[in-house]
Amino acid sequence: MATIAEEVHAVIEVPLDKITTSITHLDNSNILSEYFQQVSEAESKVFGHDCEVLQHVKKTIIKTGLINSIAPNEIELALKSDIFVVFGSSYIKGWLAEFLIRNRAINIHMGLSPFYRGAACNFWALYDLRPQFVGATIHLLNNGLDSGDIICHAVPQLVGVDSFEFSMRSVKVAHDALTRLITNNEIASILPIKQDKSQQIRYSRVSDFSPVVASEFLQRGHTMHDFQEMALGSFEPHLVNPFFE
Repeated sequence: MATIAEEVHAVIEVPLDKITTSITHLDNSNILSEYFQQVSEAESKVFGHDCEVLQHVKKTIIKTGLINSIAPNEIELALKSDIFVVFGSSYIKGWLAEFLIRNRAINIHMGLSPFYRGAACNFWALYDLRPQFVGATIHLLNNGLDSGDIICHAVPQLVGVDSFEFSMRSVKVAHDALTRLITNNEIASILPIKQDKSQQIRYSRVSDFSPVVASEFLQRGHTMHDFQEMALGSFEPHLVNPFFE
């Protein structure tokens, strides 16, 4: 957003211990350390090590889980924005949810809704041996979870990298898709499509991911060639306004 907008306000949730909220409840086992080390390495490959935020980004830092305790006056300038984007936040409720929904806020869901909803959807798509369901959904925010009307799907190429980098590239292609839609003003002309909940394959919760599940996934040792073979001739999800890497 900072590369295409004159001014950006970022309300950022930060865990106290700087560990992602999705793994704080898990045992700090060697398996989990290995798994998340590979996630971190993939993140560095895709996004690089330079995380410096551009100077015209106004940041408001809050503790993870306290997004619904924030008062309007604390983010007054941010509320005057032209476009609102939600990505990786806690579940938003109350006055802020009502405000964002009323102003057609956009949510980036890492997973292809309505097929995969909930937590760590791209992991579960690979775990289920459905690599063709790895991607992101850009949709309008609503009161549900990952269930708003879809603006577009964004999908990474299924080539040339390991499964961790492949999954991480789905984040980048989602960001690329959204910045293009905003830059070209396509975001204003696309008619969002309602989700067909009958197409849901899995609704995953944070608690579903465990050391046992991570160990099983790592021990399978599937290569990208394996995933390419799995995708060939398999059911292809019906994508809305697809944006491919």
